Amino acid sequence: MKKLITSLALVLSALSSYAITPLWMRDARISPDGSEIVFCYKGDIYKVPAQGGTAVQLTTQTSYEANPVWSPDGKQIAFASDRNGNFDLFIMPADGGAARRLTYHSASEIPSAFTPDGKYVFFSASIQDPASSALFPTGAMTELYKVPVAGGRTEQVLGTPAELVCFDKTGKNFLYQDRKGFEDEWRKHHTSSITRDIWLYNTQTGKHTNLTNRGGEDRNPVYAPDGNAVYFLSERDGGSFNVYTFPLNTPQEVKAVTTFKTHPVRFLSVSDKGTLCYTYDGELYTQKSGARPEKVKVELVRDDEQQLATLKFSQGATSASVSPDGKQIAFIVRGDVFVTSTDYATTKQITNTPAKEAAISFAPDNRTLVYASERTGNWQLYTAKISRKEDPNFPNATLIEEEVLLPSKTVERTYPQYSPDGKELAFIEDRNRLMVLNLKTKKVRQVTDGSTWYNTGGGFDYEWSPDGKWFTLEFIGNRHDPYSDVGIVSAQGGAITNLTNSGYISGAPRWVLDGNAILFQTERYGMRAHASWGSQQDVMLVFLNQDAYNRYRLSKEDFELLKEFEKEQKKAKEKDDEKTKDGKKSKAEKADKGNANKGKTDKSKADKEKSKVDSSKDSNQDESADDKADQKEILVELNGIEDRIVRLTPNSSDLGSAILSKDGEDLYYFSAFEGGYDLWKMNLREKDTKRLHKLNTGWASLMLDKKGDIFLLGSRIMQKMDAKSDALKSISYQAEMKMDLAAERETMFDHVYKQHQKRFYNVNMHGVDWDAMTNAYRKFLPHIDNNYDFAELLSEWLGELNVSHTGGRYSPKGKGDVTSNLGLLFDWDYQGKGMQIAEVIEKGPFDHSRTKVKVGCIIEKINGEEITLDNDITCLLNNKAGKKTLISIYNPQNKERWEEVVMPVTNGQLNGLLYKRWVKQRAADVEKWSKGRLGYVHIQSMGDDSFRTVYSDILGKYNNCEGIVIDTRFNGGGRLHEDIEILFSGQKYFTQVVRGREACDMPSRRWNKPSIMLQCEANYSNAHGTPWVYKHQKIGKLVGMPVPGTMTSVSWETLQDPSLVFGIPIVGYRLPDGSYLENTQLEPDVKVANNPETVVKGEDTQLKVAVDELLKEIDSQKK
Repeated sequence: MKKLITSLALVLSALSSYAITPLWMRDARISPDGSEIVFCYKGDIYKVPAQGGTAVQLTTQTSYEANPVWSPDGKQIAFASDRNGNFDLFIMPADGGAARRLTYHSASEIPSAFTPDGKYVFFSASIQDPASSALFPTGAMTELYKVPVAGGRTEQVLGTPAELVCFDKTGKNFLYQDRKGFEDEWRKHHTSSITRDIWLYNTQTGKHTNLTNRGGEDRNPVYAPDGNAVYFLSERDGGSFNVYTFPLNTPQEVKAVTTFKTHPVRFLSVSDKGTLCYTYDGELYTQKSGARPEKVKVELVRDDEQQLATLKFSQGATSASVSPDGKQIAFIVRGDVFVTSTDYATTKQITNTPAKEAAISFAPDNRTLVYASERTGNWQLYTAKISRKEDPNFPNATLIEEEVLLPSKTVERTYPQYSPDGKELAFIEDRNRLMVLNLKTKKVRQVTDGSTWYNTGGGFDYEWSPDGKWFTLEFIGNRHDPYSDVGIVSAQGGAITNLTNSGYISGAPRWVLDGNAILFQTERYGMRAHASWGSQQDVMLVFLNQDAYNRYRLSKEDFELLKEFEKEQKKAKEKDDEKTKDGKKSKAEKADKGNANKGKTDKSKADKEKSKVDSSKDSNQDESADDKADQKEILVELNGIEDRIVRLTPNSSDLGSAILSKDGEDLYYFSAFEGGYDLWKMNLREKDTKRLHKLNTGWASLMLDKKGDIFLLGSRIMQKMDAKSDALKSISYQAEMKMDLAAERETMFDHVYKQHQKRFYNVNMHGVDWDAMTNAYRKFLPHIDNNYDFAELLSEWLGELNVSHTGGRYSPKGKGDVTSNLGLLFDWDYQGKGMQIAEVIEKGPFDHSRTKVKVGCIIEKINGEEITLDNDITCLLNNKAGKKTLISIYNPQNKERWEEVVMPVTNGQLNGLLYKRWVKQRAADVEKWSKGRLGYVHIQSMGDDSFRTVYSDILGKYNNCEGIVIDTRFNGGGRLHEDIEILFSGQKYFTQVVRGREACDMPSRRWNKPSIMLQCEANYSNAHGTPWVYKHQKIGKLVGMPVPGTMTSVSWETLQDPSLVFGIPIVGYRLPDGSYLENTQLEPDVKVANNPETVVKGEDTQLKVAVDELLKEIDSQKK
């Protein structure tokens, strides 16, 4: 099954106008008078008569427009647009026309509603919490704002999340849906504390009332025209989202309005006359009171062209490989295979498919490539060969022949590697078995059976030995996943021999020293990370025989003497071989003459003699007789091998790739001590280590060619390093491709389907018919032409699995406004010119000894531009981070005006300062309420840094406290449940005494006193598992709100379009009774919520209750 890959002329199809019936209509809203509906399709806003008909396109920008909202009089539409790089608010006439920008902050600003008088637009955004608020500071939680329709200053309405606002006619009350944490917006079928509720807010009293308050999704509320009832979307009775209603004075009396099956009803709105509008399965529906739903037939005309994009890359490779002769680099970018010259920028595209290729490798002949491709929907192996002998290499090839190996619709084959002689091909089958294909006979043999590998990602590290008789590989040696070992196995198959047998992670094995040793990396000696990742590593060697180990241990002098001795021996042997060869040649000539009449000599003898005389059968392989002679059979001595394991790196670190020089005397490795990875070199004989090149790079691998030159191949850099001088030479490339973006989206969709089918932690897919559900969402693909909609499609589709840690994410790479910060919190109630300061953030730009700025001062100008009521401070602070900025200040107390120059900080930097501020405030409250008896720690994430902070605090400044409050609220996860359990489960067993003085209780590295743990609805992932362990191991009580069941481990995978990622929960955590923690809510011992009315005023009710409970427990133990 072969084909020729040639340069194809790709011709764009001509523009053509045609009427279509759209699917995947989103963000639908019916007009106040009920006559028209606005909706979004392919990133534009359309308007269609409510009875159906041809839709009119209202926006025509290349940007993405969404969330249109009608003004009360139906004459204007507010919407969100990313035309300036992030979502800002715009307003335009309802019939279309020029749009005016209303907001300027780089946070996403999403409109909800106009005020009933039409003067303001309400919107949600994460800009700034009130200075008095006790809310956890996070960009994932929004506040509610309003902006005048004429433009001007943004004002904060609520400091708590309030989305999809809907006003009553008086404007005194509005409904909203809340947001409690981090779960994907489009997840379905879950019943837990994280699900949304519908609230009523009284704008005059400031009172919030929860109208639904249950463990299921209730969202998107709208008032009935009389204001006495509420329509909303809900998942009830085990079904999907439908429209429900309840009387406002008896919200518990809920009735179903629609009964759609399988798919969710979305985007509910209502006209002034009571006509409901919503979408179902990508189409528009209306429904009058007491009537059945009616589908709105929509046609629209679009001048769509085939999305054939020209993409150019000079970096961004996801994998790369060097040819044996060092003259070519094969790499993969945007899912396609390219080859470039190491000496010139000449670059050739090898594959041109919308699907993803991966794991590329050269054959020994330098003229053949092998790689895996998912183009058929199933990972298969392909080879690409240069067809014409006249073509010297891939970059200059005119014809390339591609062949699929072992085609199959069901069996997956990936990560191919040629044997050293090029006669066989190893690969990984079905993500866990190592197999070998004989390229001549086409026979396949199994090397490993897959029982020693649990990760479903696709493969593991392995490598052929130089003699082709062994493999070294990474495997799980003792059912202790993910703690892998390094082993060897015969290339013919059989049992794996464990070379490391360690409880630490070891991996990345490579054959070195002509196959007499294996280089690998391990975290055995490095600083241990208190999580499942991030431990420091070392480079190690395991010697397969005693002779190689003895050579390594020689001093530099003894080694030089040994090399001289071996050199003399080699010369003597070459003389003897030459004499023997001449003698045999003479005999052969005589034999040929004697057998002239027989027509030919004995074939086997001639072949034998020819193999000794010829340096190579194929000059293209560029392999000398010396190279062949060097490929000796490897001697493996397993007895005592554990004593022949040597640590090479003098200091453990965050390691990247590592390699030995061809002569085995120097170790090269990537290490990140400061920032990104730098290249380091260590002479193994002299133990001299130095940083060779400061690179500050990301992912990169080190590879050798046959000459011993070293190649640094990564997504940011490709360089060649001379083996003698260590000088670097950049390898540049210009990869250009034509990509059919629609076809690419379809293959990415297929990839997501396959990955979940193969990797989802629950084999039964949570009871979902995955094939049927996939087909139900596949039909929307022709109606999606951008990554916003595609990511949302992934989230809707994956949301059907009712699981955490999934959905699609899109990160645009456009250059838009980036709002900076002055390190100040402003008073949102101030109504005059300028912005009044409510707080100066500690360690912010104005927190220094020379400033006169303090609370109450007013920022009047920025870089000479006045902050008036008609403009917003945001537009004056955009793109100012790290730049000297002139601030004009007024102090109303002493009437002084002055100027100061500061350097604003980024949002990320400010969030870090706000987090530290929040922790200090909690700690101060605990100290005040407990009169110094209790300490307080917050576990920011279930990672190493957080653990070390907690450990330092509880056994440092809080060591003499009687108890500790452990706060896990708003922790997004990681993996710390084991370490937290150990740290807080200490039981005093004796005391260290010095001459009668008690110096320390034992254990001294664990907390031996009472503790209590805070949790809330926003705890996620391991922040569900950690409180669960804390409670079930009876360490202490849990206080707060229930935690949703989100304890799975996830793989966030980047698609071939690197702006898109998706999540797959790949590991579940099963209890002895057979149930899983996923979707099992964790109830607190003491249930208490923080009220939205009081938390913004600084009252942390949950924390106060936790302090009271712990003091009560401590006091009871004293009685």
